[in-house]
Amino acid sequence: MSSEVNATTAYRVARDQLLALRGEHQRAVEEFRWPDVGNRFNWAIDWFDEIARDNDRPALVIVEEDGGTSELTFAEMSHRSDQAATWLARHGVRKGDSVIVMLGNQIELWETMLAVMKLGAVIMPTTTAVGPNDLADRITRGDARHVICNPADTRKCDEVPGGYTRICVGQADGWLDLHDAYDLGDVTVEHPGTSPQDRLLLYFTSGTTSRPKLVEHTQVSYPVGHLSTMYWLGLRPGDVHLNISSPGWAKHAWSCFFAPWIAEATVFLYNYTRFDAPALLEQLRKQRVTSFCAPPTVWRMLINADLSGGPGTLREVVGAGEPLNPEVIEQVKKHWGLTLRDGYGQTETTAAVGNTPGSPVRPGSMGRALPGLPVVLVDPVTGKPVETGEGEICLDLSQKPLPLMTGYQGDEERHADAMAGGWYHTGDVATINEEGYITYVGRTDDVFKASDYKISPFELESVLIEHPAVAEAAVVPAPDPVRLAVPKAYIVLAPGHEPTRETAFDILKYAREHLAPYQRVRRIEFFDLPKTISGKIRRVELRARENELAVGQTGAAAEFGEWRDDQFPELKA
Repeated sequence: MSSEVNATTAYRVARDQLLALRGEHQRAVEEFRWPDVGNRFNWAIDWFDEIARDNDRPALVIVEEDGGTSELTFAEMSHRSDQAATWLARHGVRKGDSVIVMLGNQIELWETMLAVMKLGAVIMPTTTAVGPNDLADRITRGDARHVICNPADTRKCDEVPGGYTRICVGQADGWLDLHDAYDLGDVTVEHPGTSPQDRLLLYFTSGTTSRPKLVEHTQVSYPVGHLSTMYWLGLRPGDVHLNISSPGWAKHAWSCFFAPWIAEATVFLYNYTRFDAPALLEQLRKQRVTSFCAPPTVWRMLINADLSGGPGTLREVVGAGEPLNPEVIEQVKKHWGLTLRDGYGQTETTAAVGNTPGSPVRPGSMGRALPGLPVVLVDPVTGKPVETGEGEICLDLSQKPLPLMTGYQGDEERHADAMAGGWYHTGDVATINEEGYITYVGRTDDVFKASDYKISPFELESVLIEHPAVAEAAVVPAPDPVRLAVPKAYIVLAPGHEPTRETAFDILKYAREHLAPYQRVRRIEFFDLPKTISGKIRRVELRARENELAVGQTGAAAEFGEWRDDQFPELKA
């Protein structure tokens, strides 16, 4: 029996075990073990191609706002990714090469990810929202040899010099056209001989006081590790799964790529330029979606819409990215009779904690440790696990294998800090009760979530202080009823500038022009920054002040924002 068949069989046995243990969380934790896939493994070939052979069920369905639909079966996806892999190889993509994939929710994104994987090359998912500077940073630090993007994004590369191959999904001057791959007819892609330890994915994720972190995953850490994500989502073969997240971020790979196809489910996407709750609900019912995962921002918008039409064929409803408000859970239960379940993980890991199907949901809790994940809460003072109470969410590094990154590439100090004391430190603080239910408290650093995007204050502050009116800036989350939080900047003005509406408008406009949409500063306040004796900004005080403002305990004398109806309507989004 070949090693490929052994790998596929071991993988299928583990997958089927979790499917059989649905609704039995404790048994799954006690009995599940990560599969041993041997010395050679490539998920695209050893798993996807195996389930795709002669499979005419839909693998991917994408519906556009105008009603246009794109659809590929599993067999078609396998065939077209073989064509893309063959074509990419002919144009120089080799095993181990880093390939930036900067595409939206389009058929070619899934085909390209499979194709790059089949060659043993390294995928660098990149959001189309990045600007030339961010792209240059990714190309340099990720040692990217090839860039794949749409015609609209080729201009970004015009500002980024380098000897990388330029590949366009369509026609552009000086670029290769990926569409030529689909003229190749029937082709065969040989197994690249990738080992479980070989690189597969490079993700950039925000840090607090430096450039975005570069997270490396192997051929197994995500492809095998997302068995836990499948279990948390509650996916079954034949399901139609909709996940709302943007390409280029890890959650997209979690729930729009690995987990559904591990379960042999259909990935469904609804492409919209602006969120429209009634339109989304119509598509959920029309496309007979059975499982739906969305950030709490979306769920808060949905419960304010008309839910009287019912859930259609929905069986599983899941929230991720931010803590779920109990009121949202209650409203979904009231209108649809379904339990909205929470979960937790990071770019560095797969799903680690979750409320799984059939498990009792405790108000405010994001659930219990998932099968295969040795989650412990560690006291930051003693460095020892706490059985109940508060601590940092960690993974026990002595329990191997783990669905965990290999580390932060090019940053030995940060990597050492993350792996200190025999734990992987998530940087998140939570509480745990006697039943093992974990409730999120907050970050140990200053990174925060806004509309499901992780925001690094340092990145936003670095742009703000480029403005001539800004001497200092500190960005913190300001509570928001829809987005949970929005970025707010506390500004110390440079000499010669006054704290006026005109100054505020100019700073907000500058930030909007120089930051990606998901990073947009929504509010600013002119304010003297609280600092430690050593001169460090005390963001903890600013966060506390924002909470006081939110409940009306104090007033903001010089706050300006595009969020107000009477201020800057030209900036409102």
